[in-house]
Amino acid sequence: MTPIILWTDALLFLLMLALGLLTWASYRSEHLRRPWRKVIRNRTAMAATVILLAFSSIGLSDSIHFRQGGNREVISLLDLWLTPYRLRTEKTYSAPLAIHLYNRQLVRLADGSTRWVYPRLKYGGSHLKDPTRRWQDIARTTLFEAAVGVAIFATLFFLIALLRRGRPPRELPWITVALTCGLLIILGSAIATLNLKYHVLGTDKVGEDVLYQTLKSIRTGLVLGTLTTFVMLPFAIGLGVLAGYFRGWVDDLIQYLYTTLNSIPGVLLIAAAILMIQVYMATHADQFTILAVRADLRLFFLCLILGITSWTGLCRLLRAETLKLRELEYVQAARALGVSQLRIIGRHIVPNLFHIVLISVVLDFSNLVLAEAVLSYVNIGVDPTTYSWGNMINSARLELDRDPIVWWTLAAAFLFMFTFVLLANLFSDAVRDAFDPRRVES
Repeated sequence: MTPIILWTDALLFLLMLALGLLTWASYRSEHLRRPWRKVIRNRTAMAATVILLAFSSIGLSDSIHFRQGGNREVISLLDLWLTPYRLRTEKTYSAPLAIHLYNRQLVRLADGSTRWVYPRLKYGGSHLKDPTRRWQDIARTTLFEAAVGVAIFATLFFLIALLRRGRPPRELPWITVALTCGLLIILGSAIATLNLKYHVLGTDKVGEDVLYQTLKSIRTGLVLGTLTTFVMLPFAIGLGVLAGYFRGWVDDLIQYLYTTLNSIPGVLLIAAAILMIQVYMATHADQFTILAVRADLRLFFLCLILGITSWTGLCRLLRAETLKLRELEYVQAARALGVSQLRIIGRHIVPNLFHIVLISVVLDFSNLVLAEAVLSYVNIGVDPTTYSWGNMINSARLELDRDPIVWWTLAAAFLFMFTFVLLANLFSDAVRDAFDPRRVES
């Protein structure tokens, strides 16, 4: 297998490197380390962080791509790990933990007659000789894997306690972190093993495992939320601070810029950008012979256009806050002492805007994950071949019209998306409380 680097892969790992450097700078600086201690002491934030790290690990492992020899198929490291889930496809729909297809089919019997029956699945529950013992097998497997998970968790907990014996207690709530890790280990172990025997979240129209689809969709949500924010922040922070601090013609020019941009419907700009990239790929088909490269380029341009169209709200907030901060006593004193404008902005203005930036970024992150579903609905989102929660919801709207209703695709996408967004908001609340300069609580 030959490694291949897609545009979004490179930018995503570049962003991870930037976050690592920011973490290192925060560790070396006391005025940044102090508020992060408050975040670390927050039990809810730490529990959310552990689960978010699990989501991020899945997304990052899905961003390490390989090309199989001369084949044009591109697979990721996550695909290699989930090979049993990826290759175990059924004929069509099957409900969660089912052993039969969801729809009846006309089957020819041994005596030559035909009959409408629910055929057995090719993989789901195929190890059962007696279909009536399905729930007993599910319960037994779940309890056994849960016991294995508890044993792993107990071992890790004992090792941590042994290593920390005799040391003073740290600020990190180890019990909360350990319990959250234990819960993830137990659930992950049980679901992973069950999905080897059954389809825990069912299958879709073409028989593909829905759990595999939801896990693959994590990368799309992570890329849209992080890379779009990466594009948006320089515009929002730079222009917002300049407009609020210098005022005058600089403020007028920046206000005119974002007012004009706001007057254009964002959906039209996104549709125009996606149309242009589709036309470009159609006229240069020889450059995009690999399907994964085409889909990745569309995702990259979607992040780019979303970032360009979504910075105006944060820019307006930062402008208003900068107008207030520039009149405070410590800024006036720095100006009177002859401190340069650039240094005042870097040391006194931007740090006091950090809490606004963090909260807005996380809220925008949530909105971007949700907006992808809307854009996919009108066919201007990610490529239809890309795994995403939006594409899953878009396909589910047709499945809800069936009789009987196919509900598990929508439920799975909603559950993962809701969990992802909720955890991000819980973490952002703790960060806001810690970095808000108006809070004098230590």
